[in-house]
Amino acid sequence: MSTLAHVFEAEGLATVALASIRKQVESAAPPRALWCDFPLGRPLGKPGDPAFQHRVLAAAFALLESPEPVIATFDEAITDDGAEMIACPLPPRHDPDAHPAVDEARGLRAAYERGVALTGGRFGAGRVVAPDDIPAAIESFIRVAEGTPWKEAGIPGLPMRVSQDIRSYYETAAVAMVDHAPPAWAGTRWFYEQTEAGAVIAAARRAMRDQGAPQPMWFYLTPGDR
Repeated sequence: MSTLAHVFEAEGLATVALASIRKQVESAAPPRALWCDFPLGRPLGKPGDPAFQHRVLAAAFALLESPEPVIATFDEAITDDGAEMIACPLPPRHDPDAHPAVDEARGLRAAYERGVALTGGRFGAGRVVAPDDIPAAIESFIRVAEGTPWKEAGIPGLPMRVSQDIRSYYETAAVAMVDHAPPAWAGTRWFYEQTEAGAVIAAARRAMRDQGAPQPMWFYLTPGDR
């Protein structure tokens, strides 16, 4: 976006970029930027807090009055301690013949639909894998984890994109099962540390690495810090 800002400015359109990573915005050097020390994925800071979000936008638009180039810093930071995770009640086993991760995903479907409604449809699965097909996508990673070569496991798309849709399905379901806006990465930590599907993705990642899959194919199945 910082690069596009230069293009737009060259055509006479004033721009302001909202930046979450200081080094990145400094290297790209857009004409005007507001660096907000917020967790990634929360460019306006606090979900459900319109007053705070409007203050962020007001600070950004105020830069239109400043001579370029300028990188300003928002006056409040939001930290994520990297430890908190949401506490969501996972559904009990329903089909003892199904893999626990598949049974779990099926059991979360109603919560997923409520989460989609709560977020106005802005989030959720469907970029690569439709919600109805999430259990089958999980089954493909189960096969990889159990030793099937990743190219023969029936993964329905680029592995990293499929895994992102699975995680999005779970985190959208979690929205419907908590009574507050959790920290930015609390849902991700919950997915990988508490759910059967998260354990399957992590196991498939290790298996793909050991199979000699290209590094981007397995590394990006989970966030880089995992």
